[in-house]
Amino acid sequence: MNEFFILYSWLIPIRMSTFNFLAAGLRTIEIEQATLSALLNQLNSSFSEACQLLLSCEGRVIVTGMGKSGHIGNKIAATLASTGTPAFFVHPGEASHGDLGMFTGKDVVLALSNSGETAEVITILPLIKRMGAPLISMTSNPESTLSRFADINLHLPVEREACPHNLAPTSSTTAQLVMGDALAIALLEARGFSPEDFAFSHPGGSLGRQLLLRVDDIMHSGEDIPQVSLHTPIHEALLEVTQKRLGMTAVTNDQGELLGIFTDGDLRRTLDLSIDLKNTPIAEVMTPGGTTLKTGSLAAEALKIMQERKINALLITDADGKLAGALNMHDLLKAGVI
Repeated sequence: MNEFFILYSWLIPIRMSTFNFLAAGLRTIEIEQATLSALLNQLNSSFSEACQLLLSCEGRVIVTGMGKSGHIGNKIAATLASTGTPAFFVHPGEASHGDLGMFTGKDVVLALSNSGETAEVITILPLIKRMGAPLISMTSNPESTLSRFADINLHLPVEREACPHNLAPTSSTTAQLVMGDALAIALLEARGFSPEDFAFSHPGGSLGRQLLLRVDDIMHSGEDIPQVSLHTPIHEALLEVTQKRLGMTAVTNDQGELLGIFTDGDLRRTLDLSIDLKNTPIAEVMTPGGTTLKTGSLAAEALKIMQERKINALLITDADGKLAGALNMHDLLKAGVI
């Protein structure tokens, strides 16, 4: 027995290594690609009608589907919701046991079923009709019960699954996913949904921070801004740089207008000149003007400027050119912009 087991255990990797995984992968992609090409060629007025119905929905878009179609439906609902079309997913089995209470006559129902005969979905159709909610179906069989029951049917031309047995949902779910994306993006464009709108539904992600966070939210202001006057000796300016820990100091006039900046780089160049640090005013070694950004600007814009110009700090001015704040790369990192 042990000898047989040892021999068999050696045969398994030998047999596995002879299988052409690449060919199987390519065949799968080719079959699904053909399905999408067929979908592209037959997209018709039903799609436009479905979009109009979804766009005019006064309630929510309720997506439902069973099994793998349910998984795709969940993703479609999430995509719709994040792109300006309020939507959520309801499991058809749970709908028959109380979750139909989530449906109202002002909602639009989007039901997914490759065959169009999924029992759990078919069971709730009469009740959806009774409450007056419009129904959009997504099936590969235009003569199915679900297709005939729907107000609008989105036909998915799925000839075969990528599975060699034509059983595992593959081509059909790919078509469903792409059709769902097409609906969501068409509605997004019709609504004029902007990047800022997208950010409001994604405030916790890096995209939300990039699109919503302003320099005003993270900059150092008031007494925390490193700044000295034109006549400040260099050694006193160095103390300001050290105390405020931003690697630089702004140079302003008595009216608070920004005249220049003195950075770590300026210090290195100053030391090479053997200048008297105690008696030489900062005005003689500062960088006039300096790189600035206006208040109200996006923090992401500050990051872009700092990366392009290879600098680690930035000064913020108001509409009148007066110094309003300062920030460095660490502030952007801490805020999650990077």
